[in-house]
Parts: sequence; structure tokens; C-alpha cells
Amino acid sequence: METNLNKVLNQGVRHQLNGLLCKYTNVMKGWQYRWFSVDPQSGVLSYYLIDSTSSGDDAHPPAHVLSGAPRGQVHLAGAVVCPSDEDSRTFSIGCASGDTLKLRASDARARQEWVDGLRAVVESHTKAMDINNSTPLPPRELLAASDAMVSARQALYLTEQCNASLARTIENMECATFSPTDPDLLILKAISAASTQCLHQCLSLLQRHQEMQSLRSEVVSIN
Repeated sequence: METNLNKVLNQGVRHQLNGLLCKYTNVMKGWQYRWFSVDPQSGVLSYYLIDSTSSGDDAHPPAHVLSGAPRGQVHLAGAVVCPSDEDSRTFSIGCASGDTLKLRASDARARQEWVDGLRAVVESHTKAMDINNSTPLPPRELLAASDAMVSARQALYLTEQCNASLARTIENMECATFSPTDPDLLILKAISAASTQCLHQCLSLLQRHQEMQSLRSEVVSIN
């Protein structure tokens, strides 16, 4: 069966995993262009400094990359790739190491291609990491983990309800102090929606990990 990673690469999106993106650096410097490259086989995302005077776009590299060595690298196994609701171009990568990259593509289509490609690489290498590195849990701990997953699903359901209620309240708000288009309210709505989406991805990763643990425990009991 064809994996998500192979589907993405076979559909010609592989070249889209190399390109120019804006990276949010810090409050002082703000957004800076960086050249990003993903190795689907190793699952490593690298980014490079570029000459600020050079030109380039997602289809053509900038005229001059300042160094052959990457400015930074992160492994995508266990990462969470989440589009932002603040606009149609921004997305973030929450790495298993704790690092977070906030990135901005040239347009909505480019963002979707990056998100799809990155998620395929994440899925492939997260599964490989689970298979190679994890050990079966004892039955008691496996049961406790199952109970914790039920609690997590319930908490996520309540979060979804609160997010939907918040969105409806903002959309229907009409008073002298606030309006549905108030910038602060729009930011609050966007952050709430993005956070809920990230929690969905996190729960999905935990569910896959739990399935692998259950499978290993069954194999151990058979042997």
C-alpha cells in the first residue's frame, strides 16, 4: 500500500519541499527570508541564510545562499504542523524537541503544499520512531494509558465546544464597546481555533503511539 509520503512525492510535491519561506525570528527582527530544504528520507528540515539583496521565489532559489552549512536543523519525527488562522499563508511546526518554527509561505496554495508535504514526512518518520524505539508497556500501565486517552478525548471534546461557543459569541457580538471585526477579538478567535487544531494533531499522534504499544503487547503475550 502506498504511504502518504510516497503519495506526496509521486504527485510532484517533492520540489515544493525546497523553497523560500519567511521565518519569524524574534520581536526585534521580525520576519526574515530563509531557504528551507526537507530531506524526506532522513526526516530533517534544514534552513539557510540568504543574501538579503538577492531575489528568489518558491520555484527558483535565491541568487546567493550565504553559507553551505544550514543555519538550523530540526527533525520532523513527532512534530505537529499546524496552519494558522491569522492569515492564509502562515503555519507553524512544533517539534518533539520543544522548538517551534513559525513560517510564512508566498500564498495560500504554497502553504497547503508545504503543510501536506511536511505532514507526510512527519507521519512516516513518527511511525518509524515508534517501531524502532518503543518497548511494550506492562498491562497495568497499558490500561492506565488507555484510561488517560479516554480522558484526553473528553477534554478535547469540551475544548471544541468552548471554541465553537467562543466563535459564535464573537460573530454575534454587537455592542458599543466591541464588534465582530474588532482586531483583538479576531486574534482571540484565530488563536483558539489554531490551538484546538494543534490539540487534534497531538491526540492523533498519541493514538498512533497507543496503537503501536497495544500491538507490541499482543506480540509479546503470543511469544
